[in-house]
Amino acid sequence: MVNETLAPGSLPPGMRVYAVGDVHGCDDKLAAMHRLIAADARARPVPRVTLVHLGDYVDRGPDSAAVLDRLIGRSPLPEAEVVNLLGNHEAMMLDACAADAAEGAMPFWLDNGGAQTLRSYGVAAEDPDAWDAVPEDHLEMLRQLPLQHRVGDYLFVHAGVRPGIPLERQDPFDLIWIREPFLSYEGDLPQVVVHGHTPASQPAIRAHRIGIDTGACFGGTLTCLVLEGQRLRFLVV
Repeated sequence: MVNETLAPGSLPPGMRVYAVGDVHGCDDKLAAMHRLIAADARARPVPRVTLVHLGDYVDRGPDSAAVLDRLIGRSPLPEAEVVNLLGNHEAMMLDACAADAAEGAMPFWLDNGGAQTLRSYGVAAEDPDAWDAVPEDHLEMLRQLPLQHRVGDYLFVHAGVRPGIPLERQDPFDLIWIREPFLSYEGDLPQVVVHGHTPASQPAIRAHRIGIDTGACFGGTLTCLVLEGQRLRFLVV
């Protein structure tokens, strides 16, 4: 856990947000993070808590199926609001399994970690009946994931926003896919954007954004940003 520091935005009094970065099938790290979050919440009780997962639950790592089971199951914070956002890898998975899937959607997903996801369900990508192994409740959960969550001065999305475009007119594609010009932008945004999508060895803290994808599936850590009042800190596993 990193010591508290001044945050670029603020939350209403009595509120705390835990925001978890890209999991990518690393269920062991997500389980450890949920235990750490639950212990932190017990040690520092506040009236209102929100737990946000920033998307990219599937692909690349070893156990995407277990990650989705965990997100569908009992919350580590039973009294908290839980928000699970859509990531580009969930979008790719849904595109690949759609009845009217575009040509190339399946190979694109498989090349970006989808093969590992299917293996976590006990099937190979070459199996013509592979989708039968994916529980319908997993797919239905993915179909219902929102693109964004707003609270206080913060906007939570998977990838980022396109600078210069009002938040209500942002392209859904950008919210789950954008890197540039968002990452190198140095101007003001309507809200501080908390995002994942672009892995780095350490969280990125800027005046207008906080990036918390620290490459859990590439041997890095899984990071949780903790926001409260005008302060921030991190939980790391």
